[in-house]
Amino acid sequence: MNSENRFFLFWLDIGIIILSILALLVYWLLKSTGTFSAFLNAAAISYRFIASIAILGLLPVLISALRALFKRRLTIDLLASIALVFALINQEWSSAVFISLMLASARVFASYTANQAKKSIQSLLKLRPQKVHIKDGDIIKEIKVDELKIGDLILVEAGERIPADGIVESGTGTIDQSSLTGESKPLTKQPKDKVWSSTLNIDGSLVIKADKVGEDTTFSKIVKLVEEAQRGKAAIVSFAEHFTNWYILATLIGSLAIYFITHNLLLILSILLVTCADDIAVAIPLGISAAIGAAAKKGIIVKGGNFIEGFSKVKVLVTDKTGTITRGKLQVQNIVIFEKKLKEKFLPYLGAIASVSRHPTAAATLNYLEGKKINIPKIEEINEKPGHGIKGLINKEWIFAGNKKFLIASGVKISAEENNLMEKEKALGRSLTALSEGNDLLGFVSFSDTLKPQTAKIIDELKELGIERIIMLTGDNEKVAAEVAQQAHIKEFKANLLPQDKIKVLKQLLNPSYKVAMVGDGVNDAAALSLADIGVAMGAIGSDAAIESADIILMKDELKDIPILMKLSLYAMKVLHQDILIWALTNIAGLSLVFAGLIGPTGAAAYNFITDFIPLINSMKLFRLHLKK
Repeated sequence: MNSENRFFLFWLDIGIIILSILALLVYWLLKSTGTFSAFLNAAAISYRFIASIAILGLLPVLISALRALFKRRLTIDLLASIALVFALINQEWSSAVFISLMLASARVFASYTANQAKKSIQSLLKLRPQKVHIKDGDIIKEIKVDELKIGDLILVEAGERIPADGIVESGTGTIDQSSLTGESKPLTKQPKDKVWSSTLNIDGSLVIKADKVGEDTTFSKIVKLVEEAQRGKAAIVSFAEHFTNWYILATLIGSLAIYFITHNLLLILSILLVTCADDIAVAIPLGISAAIGAAAKKGIIVKGGNFIEGFSKVKVLVTDKTGTITRGKLQVQNIVIFEKKLKEKFLPYLGAIASVSRHPTAAATLNYLEGKKINIPKIEEINEKPGHGIKGLINKEWIFAGNKKFLIASGVKISAEENNLMEKEKALGRSLTALSEGNDLLGFVSFSDTLKPQTAKIIDELKELGIERIIMLTGDNEKVAAEVAQQAHIKEFKANLLPQDKIKVLKQLLNPSYKVAMVGDGVNDAAALSLADIGVAMGAIGSDAAIESADIILMKDELKDIPILMKLSLYAMKVLHQDILIWALTNIAGLSLVFAGLIGPTGAAAYNFITDFIPLINSMKLFRLHLKK
């Protein structure tokens, strides 16, 4: 149904509600004062007026039911239509009007609750600025955001939102990235730093060179994903729809059988009115949309309701090591200098070699030396052998830095005692860079990739939430993998894996009786994420590959969002199962009241209306959900 038709039917329902209330008030007022018959005879208000309102109330329900029938679908509106037709045939005018009032009110409330899901999208769209200031030489021009082009220099002052993805050209600012990551802690941005559309410049002034604009920005892609996700169906939604079809068919057959036995049309009318509640058909999709919106506010983008439901069933979690369990950046762990007299030479030589090397250990070394008062000598000549080591000429002496094999091949002498010290360090799962002056070994530095904060605690929490197996995959050697797994409280790991090996491991783990989730960076692990039942990409802000390949996207590069996601999924499914239970119990209670003769058609319509609210209100709890770490 297009938006124009929905708008028309919404206001038609409002009109039906107003007219129904007016007609019922007049009807009950005249009836209670004993002047109703005289009023009818005087034709001041006739049954035709009430009948007209009842027929008007039938129209929206009948149109919806017929549309569904043409598509070979049975809907609750079919039961409601039959109930209204029976009321009109039986000349239950006040009941028919009251039924129309209840059904129209329920539809208006359902429309209101459905719009709550759209509001989460609208609130996101409000974060996108409409006008921006760009620099054209020395001139500052104001243009519409839709007119921005790649390469434009955008001026963003304090209090303004950044309108495009780009690189800071000049200036310094404090940026709130919570609109994308859900993390309210501001970050300082300076020249050459990456910034993203919709984020807020709290303090400072920035000039940003746009590299992604319009629909290509990370923010626009996220909004589109959330919109599509809220239209997607979870298995529980499909179950509710299939069950509704059988439920309607069973109700019609049962009502027909009861009529042939009792010939009581009012009883059939009451049964149909109790059972024609469509609360479950609205409450479950509403809950899924609310859960997706709640996750998006925390920087967790779920691509569909099936992944909300699916993550609650995950029993096996497979995770990459580097950048997922660990920081993905080497840090200096230990420095061993073999003779104290060499200490004054060791760090300056180490800094000199690191300053010209492209190896990952070089960056870790320079980070370690930063702030230390060390005079780094000039290198006169360098020769690097990638993956092995580097030599540099300093003060007319060759300095060698690299792995043990490289130094031995370069003629460096390593004693048995020195070798033992190096092997003990390697046994801890650390990589080494040894340093020599000529043929004399000066010492070595050990490096390791450190765990992300609270990794072990997060892994333990996931186990408590129902994850039965957590398996770490890595291309590192067995010793490194074992050390990291032990620190992270992970019992299972696979080491020395190539990308294709990870695929083989996943294929062996997949099982139709449970869900397997894979957590990775979304770039190197794209194939594995696609193969898993649910692929989760971490730290995906600004990464198109991660956004495309994963089913669930964590905008922050933080492992602690995984238990938040698990808790959300479990809670959402708990609420939706509550909806089904509430619906079943209210139907049983309503039918019991009908068969006991305690309520007739009017009472059944009122009961239907009141109980319609309960599952919907229950699902709306998810809109108020505050996800806590």
